[in-house]
Amino acid sequence: MVNEQNNINDIMDEMVPSKNMDLEAIEKAVTLMLTAFGENPSRKGLERTPERVANMYTELLAGYRVDPIKIVNDALFEVTYDEMVIVRDIEFYSMCEHHMLPFMGRAHVAYLPMGRVIGLSKIPRIVDVFAHRLQVQERMTRQIADFINDALLPKGVGVVVEALHLCTMMRGVKKQNARMTTSAVHGAFRRSLATRQEFFDNISRGSEPMRF
Repeated sequence: MVNEQNNINDIMDEMVPSKNMDLEAIEKAVTLMLTAFGENPSRKGLERTPERVANMYTELLAGYRVDPIKIVNDALFEVTYDEMVIVRDIEFYSMCEHHMLPFMGRAHVAYLPMGRVIGLSKIPRIVDVFAHRLQVQERMTRQIADFINDALLPKGVGVVVEALHLCTMMRGVKKQNARMTTSAVHGAFRRSLATRQEFFDNISRGSEPMRF
């Protein structure tokens, strides 16, 4: 139990910023950026833009201030069931920490219970907690898998994330259809090829291309 709490604490240390979001500082920064772009921050269309952008970031980066432990604490149920549980096609939006442009896609989460299960709605909420922050897709995938593994203590966990990144669509290589797929696995999903294949087969069955 001590190791479980230590692992969760390590994940939380990656999530929580050192202080609350400073909306006034964000507004000032946006005003400076508009001026640097050669714009007039005082013109009618832009006069409230710094305020709007600051408020927007409180929503886009809300995951910093949500405790995922509180999300799951009242939603763990003792159930005699040891077959795979999959929640697939969980849509998400996140922010690339390199260019602060969005990346978006879908996450697929599976676990093999060991005496307890988690409420269905909690898995998408966990995905959102880790997505709603400055991220890279690889780390986000691992954080989701690590947290579910440490909170639920199942026989195994598998997470696959597929995403389109605006930083490669709008700028740089400008590839409109290139998507990135990442995965993270624990326990039986890592040890057993058959378990991984069952998971991959389930999430590919009936899958449609991502469209935005």
